[in-house]
Amino acid sequence: MKENVIKPYGYAMNDGVMQLSFTLPVENGSKAKKAAELYVSRLNMDKVSVVHSSKISDDFTFFVVYARALPTIDYATVVSDEIQIEEMGFYEINELIKKKLNRPLTVVGAAIGSDAHTVGIDAIMNMKGYNQDYGLERYPQINTCNMGAQVPPSSLIQKAVEIQADAILISQTVTQRDTHIRNLKELLENLNSAGLGERFILIVGGPGITNDFAVGLGFHAGFGRGTRPSQVASFLVMKMLEKGEKK
Repeated sequence: MKENVIKPYGYAMNDGVMQLSFTLPVENGSKAKKAAELYVSRLNMDKVSVVHSSKISDDFTFFVVYARALPTIDYATVVSDEIQIEEMGFYEINELIKKKLNRPLTVVGAAIGSDAHTVGIDAIMNMKGYNQDYGLERYPQINTCNMGAQVPPSSLIQKAVEIQADAILISQTVTQRDTHIRNLKELLENLNSAGLGERFILIVGGPGITNDFAVGLGFHAGFGRGTRPSQVASFLVMKMLEKGEKK
């Protein structure tokens, strides 16, 4: 594999120049600026310049800093953690479901636990969809049930069993206190305790979700920021066909 060593680009190729923004729990002033400069210099950077500082509340200051990063990476060794799928269009997906599965797919989705954000699950499931890409409700070969936000994992599972769903879609906002992890683990534990661990295709999505994170927990796939409904639909139909072949 050919080596391709890279650094950030600022003013010239591989000069390592970066812009950083962060907050320190200190009052704004000359000492605070020096603290920001020293801190960034300990992040394996040099030529540090604090170009902006502003008070955001008592004893908290926001900084914008320019600096030159010293490390390099070999781009040839980088492996993406995004799920690799063969993306299909609206008509292709519907035709494949109709001809290969011989029945519609059934999908139930929700934002679980205390998560009150519905933007993600609505973008994937609602008819309007996202980024000029139809939502799953628009697919004639996909039956959907969007339960909305703050749905207990047990209620989501109950609904999935009731409508004989093929897949469960979960939207989760990544939290600093890892509430999203507890919610997702609770769902998996409830499924396993009910003997349903292998019953559904399980997908989790959200702005801070990665495929590696989702699969590591026990889900079949994880979709992050900017995911379009057709990407989820493509994964679902291919996973269903894969399950059918195994049977």
